[in-house]
Amino acid sequence: MKKPVSLRAAITAALPDLATNPDKLTVHIDAGVIEATGGLSASFEYRYTCNVILLDFAGDADLLFIAINEWARRYQVDLLNDPEARANGITFEVDILSDTLSDVSIKLQLTESVVVGVDAAGNRTIDHIDDSIMPDHTITSVAEPIVDPDALIVRSVRDGIESQVWPT
Repeated sequence: MKKPVSLRAAITAALPDLATNPDKLTVHIDAGVIEATGGLSASFEYRYTCNVILLDFAGDADLLFIAINEWARRYQVDLLNDPEARANGITFEVDILSDTLSDVSIKLQLTESVVVGVDAAGNRTIDHIDDSIMPDHTITSVAEPIVDPDALIVRSVRDGIESQVWPT
């Protein structure tokens, strides 16, 4: 599983104190399941709760959650775009220890797809899908009319590419 490592790196980059005190940040996985089908492919998906714990946190909570939201926007976009996932996809608890210190636990509902195949030599291949890469021409926004009222285009918010989709 690769996402917990990249999440830890994103939080550490946003909160420099964690680089000098890495023992104050732990990341572990709770309640993991494997989702696979009975089909011919051995491919599957990891589904798990990633638990991020900051001990004796004295930093700015806004910077922490901005880092998590930016990470999610890149690696687990459904946590921000899907109304169901948005409701419970990122949760947190805080134990206030003093006026300046708290312990913070953040839980993120994550998935990672693993594609299992066979190469030309008959060897098994295992590829983790990189959710930060969107295919070319992925529609990421609503359609907008252009000058011709009988035509429709879509503009990708991510890369700015416009494509006429109607009439084709």
